[in-house]
Amino acid sequence: MGRRNFLVLGIAIAVIACVSIATFCTPPAETEQAKTVKVFHAGSLAVPLAEAESQFEALNPNIDVQRESMGSISAVRQITDVGKNADVLASADYSLIPSMMYPEYADWYVRFATNDIVLAYNPELSMYADEITPENWYKILRRDGVIFGFSNPNLDPCGYRAVMVFQLAELYYGDEQIFDDLILDNTGITITEEGEGTYLIKTPEDLKPNRDKVNIRPKSVELVALVEAGGLDYAFEYRSVAVQHNLAFVDLPEQIDLSKMEYADFYKKVKLETVDGKTKTGKPVVYGITVPTNAENPELGLEFVKFVIGDAGQKIFADMGQPPIVPPEGSGNLPDELKSLVNVEHVEPTPSPSPTPTPAPKAPGFGAISAVAVIIAVAYLALRRKEGD
Repeated sequence: MGRRNFLVLGIAIAVIACVSIATFCTPPAETEQAKTVKVFHAGSLAVPLAEAESQFEALNPNIDVQRESMGSISAVRQITDVGKNADVLASADYSLIPSMMYPEYADWYVRFATNDIVLAYNPELSMYADEITPENWYKILRRDGVIFGFSNPNLDPCGYRAVMVFQLAELYYGDEQIFDDLILDNTGITITEEGEGTYLIKTPEDLKPNRDKVNIRPKSVELVALVEAGGLDYAFEYRSVAVQHNLAFVDLPEQIDLSKMEYADFYKKVKLETVDGKTKTGKPVVYGITVPTNAENPELGLEFVKFVIGDAGQKIFADMGQPPIVPPEGSGNLPDELKSLVNVEHVEPTPSPSPTPTPAPKAPGFGAISAVAVIIAVAYLALRRKEGD
């Protein structure tokens, strides 16, 4: 009986040990299922993507969308220069993806929304708000005491587009002093005529704004609060941002607001070279989205992209004053899952080399459990043999 009691006790201890090892080595179900989607995006996408995040998370309770809002150039550089990982990159200028990320950090993108440049203001606090029109806005900005703002052209597409608008306005209104009076005389930004009616603007690292006249911030949405509070009379913004924040705005002529494909030839008369030596050509405002090649959760990033460019995302953007592109337009080495959702542009970039997949580590603990089971079996057989003797 003593031996049997000892055997029973040994088996009980071994079983407890097995259960303990299995429990210790198996991660909790919540840890296995909880996933994060990191999204770097243009500041002008903050409001619609906040709504997209809310709806996407409601459909996927175990996914946490974490967004970081900044100027589009800054967002790209977080990935290409700083070395951060993002599962989705959404830019206010789609062309930044191929020009700054191909081929190492991206090899496809989808154009999914449009916008245009407006001059936002506070009807109660902005100087001459009761006088300003699409025909005289540049004259109002020239007046003493009026302060206007735009975002940093070296960091934010809205900034370099706003500066382009001043030169396009010269050409459209036939007033050769608009750029000189408002930009050249109040900042370190310069311009040269290249011939054949085209112009090249250059933005130095130190923009040297005359703070009595011009306010320059890293991203355009940072100017909204200043306009709301009356600290700034006028700010160049995207139409969607003005609509989302209930700001009044001057609806600039289509020939200068960068909104229409039919004026693409006119827009491209103006180019802008940022401090990094990259040249941007005037063109209609089109947003782009991609999953970077160094994404930690590329499958989930792709699911979020599909939501943003799909029916639900298109409705969000339309409701918030930013026209979606229907159907979206894809370019590059598009994932198969997107090809049925977009119009594919058949110009394939050279894809970056695919990293060698790292095998997922096997769940720990199985070997230990097997060893304990073998020990139990050996002990049991030994005791049986000893009892038989």
